[in-house]
Amino acid sequence: MQLQVMKLDGSVCDDIVLDDSIFNIEPKKECLADVVRWQLAGRQAGTHAVKTRGFISRTKKKMFRQKGTGRARHGARTANIFVGGGVVFGPTPRCHCFKINKKVRLLALKTLLTLKLKENNLIVFDDLNLESAKTKVLLESLNKMNLGSALFVDSSEECGNFKNACANLHKIDVLPTVGFNVYDALRHEKLVLTRSAVASLQERLLG
Repeated sequence: MQLQVMKLDGSVCDDIVLDDSIFNIEPKKECLADVVRWQLAGRQAGTHAVKTRGFISRTKKKMFRQKGTGRARHGARTANIFVGGGVVFGPTPRCHCFKINKKVRLLALKTLLTLKLKENNLIVFDDLNLESAKTKVLLESLNKMNLGSALFVDSSEECGNFKNACANLHKIDVLPTVGFNVYDALRHEKLVLTRSAVASLQERLLG
């Protein structure tokens, strides 16, 4: 499959050949949902905690005598039925991470690339090199190409000016190829890959 390669000024450079085994597969949307849940679970801190009755700093003295009062028998005020007492079965610090097969993660990336291409939301740029880090100049170019919400993926380290120029732009983000993931790509309408990013992703997903 061929796709036009564009420049930052909106002009067409040439064509690039995309591997059908990555950009033209049978989409498995359930893999996208599994991978997004896996990513979000890994981001949870898991530091939530409550105090059980063993951690409450209250007197352990018996509240009143065992018999003769007509009331239920009670011991320390740290019991969970009293105000200020401990909490029963509350959350404790833990890791929310879970495992997911590598094949599922790779299939989710392929499904994402396929869907973006079918929806005409995949764009390939020659590179992201800018002469200066002027946000105003970059914003004019992005508006011409209708890139109001886009994730840019590049494998080179020469796009420093581009990263600085779009740092304050809303819904415009830049990721290296090694950090390309399903969740961040789904948060943006357009997915923009550079020529080097396409080569790197194809090597990664086919390997």
